[in-house]
Amino acid sequence: MALLIAALSANARAGDAQDCRAAGGTLLVGRAVSPPTFKHGMFRHGVELSHTHLQLKGDTDGKTYDVAIDNVFASGYQKNSKSVPAPLNTIKVGDRLEACGIPFSGGIHWVHNNCGDTPTKSDPNGWLKIVGSDGSVGPNLEDGQKYCSLWPHR
Repeated sequence: MALLIAALSANARAGDAQDCRAAGGTLLVGRAVSPPTFKHGMFRHGVELSHTHLQLKGDTDGKTYDVAIDNVFASGYQKNSKSVPAPLNTIKVGDRLEACGIPFSGGIHWVHNNCGDTPTKSDPNGWLKIVGSDGSVGPNLEDGQKYCSLWPHR
């Protein structure tokens, strides 16, 4: 989706878009305009694949995008918990975020690591990071690998 690439902010590190493309993803940079909310999901091998959703307003195009975040990749995910896990629960309205993942109509998903598989456009090594007021980019909030065994790997 070309619109998501257009949402890349001029303030983001120039290499972030390139790093995201190399990881098989598309980069979206913007400000959270809604708090993170919990959404139930399907079960896989007894583990609920719940999500956290938030709305992100693109820095460049001003459009609002849905960001679908897989909870099992958050370091604070507790099996079958019914709440937004840490550190996703620290995201506040107004926070600037980088989301590297797979665009879909109206949003982006797969903003998490790919458990060590070789990145592809359908299986990117994505991320969700908070961008500081000074432009520094924090760690991937979706880098947990505890539940990687739920999926086959290449």
